[in-house]
Amino acid sequence: MPPDSAPEPTVKSPKGRRKVSDAPSRRDLVLDAAEALFSQHGFDGVTVRQVAQAAGVDVALPNYYFESKQGLYDAVFGRRALVLNDRREAALRLVMESAEAPTLESILRAFIVPVQTMHAAADPGFRNYCRLVAQVNSSGVLAPMMTTHFDRLILKFIDALRRVLPHVADRELYWGYHCLSGALTLTMASTGRIDHLSNGLCRSDDAEDAYEHLISFNLGAFQAMEDRAKAAVTP
Repeated sequence: MPPDSAPEPTVKSPKGRRKVSDAPSRRDLVLDAAEALFSQHGFDGVTVRQVAQAAGVDVALPNYYFESKQGLYDAVFGRRALVLNDRREAALRLVMESAEAPTLESILRAFIVPVQTMHAAADPGFRNYCRLVAQVNSSGVLAPMMTTHFDRLILKFIDALRRVLPHVADRELYWGYHCLSGALTLTMASTGRIDHLSNGLCRSDDAEDAYEHLISFNLGAFQAMEDRAKAAVTP
């Protein structure tokens, strides 16, 4: 039996059946607290005890659900990865199966706009998750998590780019994605660095402005790769 094992809150439905209320479960409280703390302090800067205290649960409960701090971190990272992957895949499928031919911009938007939506969400958990992804993507130790959760979708995105950039060699395409990924995760981190550099002219928490510039910049970069490769083979 889990620590602090009182049953989850329930309410009566109109027909008398009992169902779980809208109140978050203790498991979700632990995940939310861990997500916030990990996004601020990183994996090594957080203890399981701190997570339990922030969640308002017994200190043994995180280990009951997730077995270890690493297990907790994996669960936190994987939870919203499913949401992001589903949104990206749906957007990309809409572009690729449309009666209109896919364009470079439509493919980039299918990949980036779901992140923008997550970043701009009223739920602070989504913003915390964006910072968490930025941390993981820049860590050699944690990078395998990106492989586990995101490679399948990323490779679909790169395949879509091949269709609209037929002259670009795979080597250049992968480097192009590498640059996009770095710029994307820096934007997701929302560090405030650009706020300082621009004396407030630009704001890292302005998701619409940040991601529109990201799309515009990468649209120009990938198109330049295609134009250069095409010119190299044109007599």
